[in-house]
Formats: sequence, C-alpha cells, structure tokens
Amino acid sequence: MQTYLKLMRSGNCLMAAIAAVVGVFIAYNIVVANNPFSIQFPVFDATKVSLVVFMITGAGNAINDYFDVDIDRVNKPERPIPSGMIGLRTALYFSLALFAMGTILAASINMICGAIALINSLLLIYYASNLKRTALFGNIAVGYLTGSTFLFGGAVFFENDGINGVFVLFLLATLATIAREIVKDIEDIEGDREDGARTLPILIGSQKAAYLASLIGFVAVLASPLPYLQSLMSLRYLFIVALADILFVVAVYQILGKNNPAKSSKMFKMAMAFALISFIAGA
Repeated sequence: MQTYLKLMRSGNCLMAAIAAVVGVFIAYNIVVANNPFSIQFPVFDATKVSLVVFMITGAGNAINDYFDVDIDRVNKPERPIPSGMIGLRTALYFSLALFAMGTILAASINMICGAIALINSLLLIYYASNLKRTALFGNIAVGYLTGSTFLFGGAVFFENDGINGVFVLFLLATLATIAREIVKDIEDIEGDREDGARTLPILIGSQKAAYLASLIGFVAVLASPLPYLQSLMSLRYLFIVALADILFVVAVYQILGKNNPAKSSKMFKMAMAFALISFIAGA
C-alpha cells in the first residue's frame, strides 16, 4: 500500500483534496449569504469531493510516471516505477481504475461535478502522454488542473452560482502553479532534453523561462488581495496570504538571483501550502 501511495504522491493528493473541500466551504458561505432560505452544509457531498479529487490527482500522478519512466530514470530514479517497486503495466491499470472510480463518484454528486471530473481525467491522460512535452501549454494545463479543485468544490452548488464564487481562488491557484511548473521544467532540463521534450526552458533558454515564471508569480502576488477585496475572505486571510506572498518573492529570488531552480521549486510549493492555509483561515 505504501508503494501505491508513493506512486500517487499522496501528500499532493491530500493538499488537492483539502483545496477542493475549501472550495465547497467558501462556495457554501457565498450561497448562504445570498440566499434567504437556510441551506445546510453538504457534509456527504464534501466528503465525496475530497475522495474524488484525491483519487483523480493520484491517478494523474501515476499515469504521469507511467509515460515519464525514461525521464525519471535520469531525474527521479527513486520513484516506484523506475526503481522497480511497481511494474509499468500495473501502474497503468491502477491509474485508469482511479480515474474511473473518481469520475463515477463525482457524477453521483451532480452532472457538473461529473463533467469536470471526466474532463480533468482526459486532460491528465493527454497531458502525460503528449502535452507535457510541449512548451508552455503543458504548464498551463497543470495550472488549470490545480486551480480546478476549487471549481469542483464550487460546482457542488452550481444551481446557486457556486462556481462564480470560487473563480478568483481558481485564478490565483492557476497562476501560482504555472509559475512553479516552469521552474520545475528548468530544474529538469537535462533529463527532458535527453528525452527529446520541447519544454519552455529548452526552447527559449533557462534564463528567459525564469523571467516568465517570475512575472507570472508576481501577478499572482499582486492579485492575492482580491478575495478579501471581494468580501470572500476575512481579515485573517490577508495576514496569512502575506506570508505566502513573501515565500513567492523568495522563490523568485532563488530562480533569478541565485539560479537555483530546485530551491525555487520548493519555495513555490511552500508558498502554495501557505496560500491554501490562508484560504481555509479566511473562509
């Protein structure tokens, strides 16, 4: 079991699942504020949302490792597939089973949730098989997929405009993830070049890619007060998201000033974790 959780990268799955539940909670607050009738928090549906996002995120990570086995032999030889802990075909079947279970469970919430789950599952498979090796479009796809966890949470209340309520959170998460994905491509440039990938750093150079990642990161920082200004978040959000913004700035410094993409990627990940905490506290 531990090996399969490692293949899924369960820590990332858990963060995504929490983000989706936060999306449900925020959408619920917005719907209640704008609805004269009492609406109970959908505990059962929120639990389903967390399970769906956990499974589909894990499936995406697993199928990504399936297609990236040659790259991972260079960049990440300790992962389950290149290390031989899980067979290639076993990883594929495990991933497809998770996609199917997640999509079916999502459809049991409502058809909008089911549609988002299906679209995201197909996009994850296409990303792993083709899109990842294309400049920028692969980064944008991952950004959307990360941000869509909030859309998925808001879709629980699609009849009450829940998706519109969480859209700004979707936007912030998407921008931050795109920046980090570009930095990760800089970090993995040698293995990607050996595999014949055409990522952004390979096409335009690491320095220009770093400038673009920094620009997108700064846009996310500048846009971070929007949830508070739109009265979606409390003052607690501003205090905690300020810490996330500081970490984003440090991540930018690491990639531009220190030319250290590995450290920058870690700082981006920490910043996104603090941003998620700020969403929870602010909601």
